Amino acid sequence: MLSRRNLILGALTSAALLPASTALAHHTKKSRKKFKLAAKYVPQSVRYKSDYKRGTIVVDPRNHYLYLIERRGRARRYGVGVGKAGLAFQGTATIQRKAEWPRWTPTQNMIRREPQKYLKYAKGVPGGINNPLGARALYLYRNGRDTYFRIHGTTQPWSIGQSVSAGCIRMINAHVEDLYERVPVGTRVIVL
Repeated sequence: MLSRRNLILGALTSAALLPASTALAHHTKKSRKKFKLAAKYVPQSVRYKSDYKRGTIVVDPRNHYLYLIERRGRARRYGVGVGKAGLAFQGTATIQRKAEWPRWTPTQNMIRREPQKYLKYAKGVPGGINNPLGARALYLYRNGRDTYFRIHGTTQPWSIGQSVSAGCIRMINAHVEDLYERVPVGTRVIVL
């Protein structure tokens, strides 16, 4: 039997494969936006000159790209949305936890900065298509401590290529699902 979840997952996966990534945003009561993802933000293998080890994730927030190092001189590149000025994560971290359809709770800083927006979610939002973390989340830790920054999916796919989030690195749901399958817990993440 075809469940709603399987239907949605199939649609998201298909959206990632459309030419020039024409995709339909998540259907919510508030949003039925159609958007076209710029071809440069579609996952693709590109030349990438670096000395980083295979499997390392490198995020270039100024250009809105995430690179997964494939081998010397090559990387898989994804388009991302990143944090607003002053909110973005920088430096090195490690993925210490991965979750499918994760639960989301705004941080105390988010609630303090914008209580009108986040206070109503203080007890958390269960995983699902309306959850701000989207289909997958990769949790970034530094020195064994949670940084509260994530690489995750989004309910706002049109935000890819922009600096609009509360600090995390957001991706199209189908793209974060692809990355999720390619990287293990323990993966090094470098945010330039």
